[in-house]
Amino acid sequence: MSDRRGGLLGLLVGDALGVPYEFHAPEDLPQRLTMEPPVGFRRAHVGTPPGTWSDDGAQALCLLASLVERGSLDLEDFARRLQNWRDVGYMAVDGRVFDIGNQTALALERLGMGVAPEAAGGAGEWDNGNGSLMRVLPLALWHAGSDAELVRDAELQSLPTHAHPRSQVCCALYCLWARALLGGASLEAGWSDAVARLDALYTARPAFRQELQQHVLPARSPAGSGYVVDTLWGVRESLLGTDSFEAAVLAAIKLGNDTDTTACIAGGLAGIVYGEAAIPAEWLSALRGRALVDPLLDALG
Repeated sequence: MSDRRGGLLGLLVGDALGVPYEFHAPEDLPQRLTMEPPVGFRRAHVGTPPGTWSDDGAQALCLLASLVERGSLDLEDFARRLQNWRDVGYMAVDGRVFDIGNQTALALERLGMGVAPEAAGGAGEWDNGNGSLMRVLPLALWHAGSDAELVRDAELQSLPTHAHPRSQVCCALYCLWARALLGGASLEAGWSDAVARLDALYTARPAFRQELQQHVLPARSPAGSGYVVDTLWGVRESLLGTDSFEAAVLAAIKLGNDTDTTACIAGGLAGIVYGEAAIPAEWLSALRGRALVDPLLDALG
């Protein structure tokens, strides 16, 4: 049975598990991946306690809190919450911000200067980092509208930080994949269904359809880079090549480099498919910040 709670918790657990291994090449990772890396491993984000989610989880919670409290996607409200995350640690564990992507940092500076959320994100081809993909899953968990409305909102939530059509398309495809999984589809069938639905929706939008067909869908080798298309394909391969929540998240981290984000995005879908009960108890018990999460879990139902 598909699981909304599992999706949100899977996102946060995957993020937290990947945090200490960020910036390491795959061959430099320890053989056994745990919340607390082995002694002697040069962990990323020294001083961050095990079980702490990063900017990925915090921004996802910003989005979900905005949706729950406003009742729809309110881009102004969402953008303010992103600024509050950066400025005062809103939705960050311990109120501490220890990681922020370059594109997101620049976009939030523009927001602070009064640029509208729709225009703040970088729109160049080199602005296609994975910073809006990493946070978009709560939209699919919460959304009750049509596929077209879900796609529109997935694209809109990307704009404050990542405005290029390619980033928007990746967010839309991921949300439709999540929706298919919530409806009980298998991982592979859900991907195919999402691709077909998005391609049909883009018939009247040739620029976005071109991005989907020419830049997002051509098969790529799985990689743990910060490029949004690499991330999506790394997540896809991590999920389709495994058969459990634990194995999917570990496969995502083993791609190296942007380990927290790849594991976060994979963990959210794995949590939907396998359910909250499939998340290893030791990982769930190590997850910090539950006081921030639990009210939002209740709101998801």
